[in-house]
Amino acid sequence: MVKILLVEDDPFNIELFELVLKRIGNFEVASTDNAKKIFNVLENQKIDLVIMDVSLENTYIDDKKIDGKELSKIIKQKEQFKEIPIIIVTAYATKEDISRILKDSLADACVTKPITNYQDFIALINRHLK
Repeated sequence: MVKILLVEDDPFNIELFELVLKRIGNFEVASTDNAKKIFNVLENQKIDLVIMDVSLENTYIDDKKIDGKELSKIIKQKEQFKEIPIIIVTAYATKEDISRILKDSLADACVTKPITNYQDFIALINRHLK
């Protein structure tokens, strides 16, 4: 079964994403916004794809607050994780914002919230799975 790591800090969004990913996508989901746990999951479980919120409020590496763009870039720059697709999720983004987010984060795709077409979202995930 495909396993997705959901990096999100909003409890409502976590619940919604998990519902969509599990019920519609039939994916297994691990959720956290704790950087130490994120890397623990990446190192010790087979993660097929990461969904990353762009604005993380409680995520720190070495006592430095980081957002989803920075965290995505750190993950992508690590040799053992560079092949894991990352989909960044953001709100209120223009085409220029999305282009900048993709460049800054090294992510594979960017989608805007709220996600209203769940079938399209699942199709996007499936296109990025190896």
